[in-house]
Amino acid sequence: MAYDEVLAERVRERLEPEGVVAKKMFSGLTFLLQGNALANLYDEGLMVRVGKERNDEALARPGAAPLVIRGKEQKGWVLLAEETLDDDVLDDWLAWAMDVTAELPPK
Repeated sequence: MAYDEVLAERVRERLEPEGVVAKKMFSGLTFLLQGNALANLYDEGLMVRVGKERNDEALARPGAAPLVIRGKEQKGWVLLAEETLDDDVLDDWLAWAMDVTAELPPK
């Protein structure tokens, strides 16, 4: 199953003006800021970087679930339920991911 093209376009519209590039990788579409992944859209949904220190805060929000890859929770990332991503909610999550990712050194 492929990622949701409509959601991909919504994310692109918000992030590309901020200098974020989209690249097909990790079995989906990854959004990169200065070479660092800030979000990835794949068949299970949209995952966003939230930072390890704010992981619990992010998981307490509606629609957020732990990101589990190969049986291991990926702290600092959450998986978002697509049905919760109206425009305001999507904007908020992407702003959070941009803030966290902007603090990382460029790759």
